[in-house]
Amino acid sequence: MQKLGLGLIIASFVPWLAILFVPSLALTLAQKAALVPSLAIIAEVIFWLGVLIVGKEATQKYRQYLNIVTLWRQLKKWRR
Repeated sequence: MQKLGLGLIIASFVPWLAILFVPSLALTLAQKAALVPSLAIIAEVIFWLGVLIVGKEATQKYRQYLNIVTLWRQLKKWRR
């Protein structure tokens, strides 16, 4: 079940990436204006469903791992 949740969290990045390609689509401006927030909402719903499935403990673990301060410290250690 945890793999499903992680898969949903990873899959939530696809709509965010799709937003980058919306301006190049052959749609009217009104359709593009409706598509961007729709994709953002879909991405957020998928992400939070994944978080609910994964659970609190795993979410905190990954949140700590992906913390920008932690990543910055690891990058500094790696450069030395």
